[in-house]
Order: sequence, then structure tokens, then C-alpha cells
Amino acid sequence: MDQATIRRRLQALRERRNISQTDLSQALGFNDRQTLSDIELGKRQVAPEELLRAARFFEVDADYFTDPLELAGEAHFSWRKATAADGLEAFEQRAGGWIATYRHLRRLKGESVNSLLMQVDLNRRSSFEEAADEGDVVSRSLGLGDVPAASLACALEEKLDTLILHVDTVAGVSGAACQLGPLNTIIINRREPAGRRAFDMGHELFHLLTWRDMPPEHTEEEGKLSKSQKRVEQLADNFSAGLLMPRQRILDLADKAMPSANNTTTMAQWIREAATQLCVSGPAMKWRLVALKLLKKAAAERIPDDLLRTEPTGDVPPRFSRRFVATLGWGIEHGHLSARRAATVVGTNLDDLGALFTEHGLKTPFDL
Repeated sequence: MDQATIRRRLQALRERRNISQTDLSQALGFNDRQTLSDIELGKRQVAPEELLRAARFFEVDADYFTDPLELAGEAHFSWRKATAADGLEAFEQRAGGWIATYRHLRRLKGESVNSLLMQVDLNRRSSFEEAADEGDVVSRSLGLGDVPAASLACALEEKLDTLILHVDTVAGVSGAACQLGPLNTIIINRREPAGRRAFDMGHELFHLLTWRDMPPEHTEEEGKLSKSQKRVEQLADNFSAGLLMPRQRILDLADKAMPSANNTTTMAQWIREAATQLCVSGPAMKWRLVALKLLKKAAAERIPDDLLRTEPTGDVPPRFSRRFVATLGWGIEHGHLSARRAATVVGTNLDDLGALFTEHGLKTPFDL
């Protein structure tokens, strides 16, 4: 592990534990605080015996500072959850292991870990309409086609080098965005309905595109956000709506016998069918129609969301993503990590690790 990573992890742990440079300097046996300051600024290397003293001081394993398959507090996560989620801290640590492993192996392979970010002209003062319009522009820029929800994940991985991970999350969590330096990751609860998965992906993409100017909360729990942060979340939802339901696509659908809003039942059926075509939820389609002034708000409020629910369609997506699993396979084949270590990273055993490669149509890179 390079010295830059060691010093970043050392400084991050010191700051997270609220330890002053003076106190840590004494624990490491330095004569003054300046030596530690030079280490954190990259002007001096950490000697092995100093690293061992740091591990003893912080009561962590020495490889906490050196293991390339761990994040050790380097990343920034923002979790979207409806309720309090037990075990989220431990799950975030597991997720960090996935992302760190991917980053490490991609670097060894000589491939990019620098996600490409598009420019979006949005801030906290932007209107919801402007957020939806930006989503519409991004949809066209990425070439998402007539059904953006169906091609979004592939476009983000292939065109923006953003890692997409479909996983089984802890209860109550629908997804997350993660920034690890220049590497962006979106985590999606693969057990959610297809329409919800796509909407969450668009929502998390918004956070990645606007993180510098509108950094999201670590956890986005409904009812526990400040007024300012709640507005950011509403902007993210409107951006996702525009991304997945572009204006012209909705206008084209509306031109094809959109019924009168006076007949609630007929209108609900039309919304369900339109939502199914675009692989989004019925309620999301309803409010997109309102935003585009194709349906009055009063009429929309007369249509209960229960009438708009569609039957779940499509299979649960395979675990993680093909790109992630293929990267694991490359690492095993080239001796950069053992099959057993790879199984530990993804939280399974060797037999199930073999099944994971099969899920993605990949050859198992080890003998079972």
C-alpha cells in the first residue's frame, strides 16, 4: 500500500476519533507536532514501527492502514432509507470492502477508476421544473432511448464509469450513493420493484452530479431532514422523474388517446399502462403528468395511488453487476486475491461465489 493511502487513513482515523495532532504525536514518540503534520501533508513517510504504534494507540489491526481491500473511512456515503435501519454501520463497512476491492483490482488491471461527471446547472435555489429539465437533458445526452429505466444502469457504467451494485441491503434501505475520490458508486436494493430501483438510481445519480454544491446527508431518512436538505431530496426526485420520463416521450404517449381526467378509473388504467411502458411506478407517472401540466393537481389527487400500483415485472437482477464480478474474476485468475478472499469480500462461501459468476454468464475462475 502506498504512503499516500497510509497517511490519509491515519489522518481520517485521528479526526474521526477527535484526537489532536499533539496527542497522537506523543503516542507515536515524536518530539513535536510538526513531524505528524509533515506526515499528513505528505512531506514525510511513516516508518513501520510508527505504524505499529498507531495501530496500538487506536486499537486497530495494523493492516487497517494498508489493506487495499478496505476503505477505512476514505469514502463518503449517502444512504436512502424510509425508516431506521438496524445494522447500517456494519453494512456500510461491507459495502466499502466491495468498492475498495473493485478500485484496487481495476488499478492493477490498468483500467480507469475515474468516473466521468456531466455538468448540471443546479443548486439549492433551482426550481423543481429546472431539476426535471436537467434530468431530461441528461437522459438525452446518455442516449437512454424510449425506455430510459431499461438502459440507465448500463449507460452509467459504460459512459460515465460509475459502478452500479445491485445487492441485498439491510431492511429499510433502498439505495445509496458513494464517492471514493474520483470513483462514483450507486448501490441499489435489488429486492425493490423494478420501477423503484430505476427511480432510486436516478435519485442517487443526482447526488453524485451535485455533491460538491449540494452534499447529501449521510442518511436520508424521511421526516428527519432539515428544510434545506429536504429541498435537495425533492430536487433529486424531480431530476430522476425528468431522467426516466422525458418530456417528449410523455407528450407522445399523451397524444395516443389519453383519456379525460373526469373518469378516474379509465385515467388510472391509462397511467398504469404508460408507467408499465416506461418501467416506472404509477404514482411517479401521475405526478410527472402534473408537472408537465397534462393533468391537473386536483384531478391527480382524486386518483388513489392504490389504483396505480402495477404488478411487479421482471426478475430480481443478479447480485452486484457483471462488471464488478468480472473484475473479481480477473483478480482471482491473475493471483491478486484468492478465491477464498474474494468470497469473504462479497460475504459468501466458495460454492456460492461460483454461483455468482454463473448468474452473470461468466466462467468460474477457480475449481470448486
